[in-house]
Amino acid sequence: MHRVVVLALEGVYPFELSIPVRIFATAASDRGEPLYEVLTCSLDGGPVRTNADFAVAVEHGAEAVPTADTLIIPPFGSGPEEEQDWFPPPLAEAFERIRPGTRIVSICTASYVLAAAGLLDGRPATTHWNQADRFQRMFPQVDVDPDVLFVDDGNVLTAAGVAAGIDLCMHIVRRDHGSEVANRVARRCVVPPWREGGQAQFIERPVPESTAASTSATREWALGQLHRPIPLTELADHARMSVRTFSRRFRNEVGTTPGQWLTQQRVELARRLLETTDLPVDRIAEEAGFGTAASLRQHLIATIGVPPSMYRHTFRTGDPAHHPGQVPAS
Repeated sequence: MHRVVVLALEGVYPFELSIPVRIFATAASDRGEPLYEVLTCSLDGGPVRTNADFAVAVEHGAEAVPTADTLIIPPFGSGPEEEQDWFPPPLAEAFERIRPGTRIVSICTASYVLAAAGLLDGRPATTHWNQADRFQRMFPQVDVDPDVLFVDDGNVLTAAGVAAGIDLCMHIVRRDHGSEVANRVARRCVVPPWREGGQAQFIERPVPESTAASTSATREWALGQLHRPIPLTELADHARMSVRTFSRRFRNEVGTTPGQWLTQQRVELARRLLETTDLPVDRIAEEAGFGTAASLRQHLIATIGVPPSMYRHTFRTGDPAHHPGQVPAS
């Protein structure tokens, strides 16, 4: 069984600490068998002070770290980020015990730990949007993307702030076991299996019109039209807005452009069809609005790093060749 070890450090944020056990402990096979074992540990095996008005008791110490298949670091600390020692000797000693091939995950500002350890040098990563500029100044060798909810760079993954930890854990379940399992987890935990857009939609911005109309109805309508081209003018007409107003409000609400969002939705539809149907790739390309198999292949490789045939081979429900965890990095 895949073991997830959650390392609680002094000043840990309680909400984020609880995310991995809630998501991974819910994941089960069709027969109800658990797919993950989740352990929570501290560096010394003793109670851990949180950033709230209570401490948490854990049953494991740093000896659990080298047993991890996936190691998750929730955010912690309560002082200015520049003054925090993000990689003190006891933590460095624990990291030295991580087995080669272990998947390492940070949630929110725990990305500072991975950066301080040198694990993000030359790699893409994210953190909470209001820390992104400071993070980039402290670690200029990291390719910081402040707009996304999470970054999957193979065996090192980083999530943005707070609930983005849920998004990343759901992504890991889907990456390991496919959409059907992830959707079951989402229903049990009453969370979306996949959220639209990135954290850019949560960044504080002035809203010029207090009664501004939403683009949500048009987005819902567009999801039923993915099989055909949908020009920006048609989206704006449906929302009864000018193209300029629609584009601005769409980006404010979703965090991306209408064209980028449509491509994301087409890719997600294609992934679902590859996972759950026997339709030929050419037909899936038509259903998802890509037109040709070549176009679908191009977009799937650009988005998740693999062609349709390999994606179907990896994620197709019930495929005996599927080996959880051996998924090409997206």
